[in-house]
Amino acid sequence: MNRYRTAGLSVESDLPLPALPPDRDPPGECDVAIRQGPVPLRLAETTHEGPTWQLAGDNFLLRIPGLTRCLLSGGRSITYEMEDGTPPDEIVAFLIGPAIGILLHQRKRIVLHASAVCVGGKAVVFCGPSGIGKSTLAAALAQRGYPFLTDDLCTFVDGGDNAPAVQPDGREIKLWAQAIDRLDLSARRGEPVRSKLGKFYVAPGAASNKPLPLGALYALRRAHPGRPAGIEQPRNVVDAALLLRRDVYRPLLVRHLGQKADYFQAGSKIVENAGVFFLTQKQDFGAIPDVVAMLERHWSDIGLAGPQP
Repeated sequence: MNRYRTAGLSVESDLPLPALPPDRDPPGECDVAIRQGPVPLRLAETTHEGPTWQLAGDNFLLRIPGLTRCLLSGGRSITYEMEDGTPPDEIVAFLIGPAIGILLHQRKRIVLHASAVCVGGKAVVFCGPSGIGKSTLAAALAQRGYPFLTDDLCTFVDGGDNAPAVQPDGREIKLWAQAIDRLDLSARRGEPVRSKLGKFYVAPGAASNKPLPLGALYALRRAHPGRPAGIEQPRNVVDAALLLRRDVYRPLLVRHLGQKADYFQAGSKIVENAGVFFLTQKQDFGAIPDVVAMLERHWSDIGLAGPQP
């Protein structure tokens, strides 16, 4: 059996999950068990459902058509069943991505669709929709010397004094082959995320292994002729809080799992304890050095230190 850690949880899996860091000091009982087994096509007494999912009490059924069905139970277990003869390594990305993200919701965690690095002993978070460049920016900053915290799934915990902190995840970064080449990360390239996808897991280098207080949060957005590259704050606290709700990991689940009040409180704490900003950038690999330089100037302005030694 394989033991790993993700989002502060001990995970035991009958399937190798090479993108996750091994649990080197596992407790007697794991927090989450991942096992192959029979998974129904439908749940009984479903209360909410969408095209690829169903919710019934503490059970959540996720289906990736033609690949796998996953049954998540009580935030404690993930049972998976392959469809149409899919090889096991083709479903790893779904187990450690959407399945773990939904399971964190079941455990009442606060989860954003974001990546993060450490700057001056604090977490700096980059959130936004898929394809906006969160992972590429985090990888570029890690290459620059800022310890990596998490990719894709960003979990918030209580950092003491009712202030939010970011839980390091330790998983490898998912990057397209072009980004790996442009960032000169070929030596760290690992297994493909899925065959024929052109996306690979990349070891991040230096990484933090303890929760860090939140220092700043940036919502990424694309530059265009009417919106030049730059950093600016939302107009007011309400806009900042709404911005955070937009970047929740699987936002529909917040309502269906009764977490709206939890996320409202978490958003308020984030706005009270750290700066929330828009980061507008060009969708161009050649612009990455300029974005990194712009961020470093901004961190100096708001009192965050440079790369860790």
